[in-house]
Amino acid sequence: MKHPKEERTYVMIKPDGVRKGLTGEIIHRFEQRDLKIVALEMFRPSHNQLDNHYPKDEAWITRLGKKTLSTYEKYGYDAMMDFGTLEPEKIGPDIRKWLIDYMESSPLVKMVVQGVHAVDVVRKIAGPTFPYIAEVGTIRGDFSIDSPALANKEKRAVMNIVHCSETLEEAEHEIKHWFSDKKTYDYKRFGVDE
Repeated sequence: MKHPKEERTYVMIKPDGVRKGLTGEIIHRFEQRDLKIVALEMFRPSHNQLDNHYPKDEAWITRLGKKTLSTYEKYGYDAMMDFGTLEPEKIGPDIRKWLIDYMESSPLVKMVVQGVHAVDVVRKIAGPTFPYIAEVGTIRGDFSIDSPALANKEKRAVMNIVHCSETLEEAEHEIKHWFSDKKTYDYKRFGVDE
């Protein structure tokens, strides 16, 4: 059993975060909460890497479609007009494609963040997935106003600054996927690990 300070999570700064020059700010916010960055790299992912990052299973893809239909219903938009269908399993693949296209549009920054409850704390610092409902003081609430309604109308992914693993299991999978051949570093932070 690992020590609680050794919990690790995966974070990826997305194209809008990189283009807005937020890499240092994002790292700073994690380090302010006594988390430490144990691996870090700017990179340009291949299509295959991104295709393998996002789930391909029918349940996940259908969930994307259902979320999209829910957004359309909430705001009174016509999904049939935009997608030609009301079947979530047929809308989901479009949303997944938009995600991959978005992530291929710019270099990204990937990192492994370590610390007490790293998965939950990183997600709290990042804020909810949709920036327009994220609280001021979170990364997404401070640096984006994007929404799924706007993204769907523009046929693109939601620009929400960062990706953060949702669970410990997802973090382990994503760290292995993105850092399989890379070294992570162990070091002590002044005042935190002493």
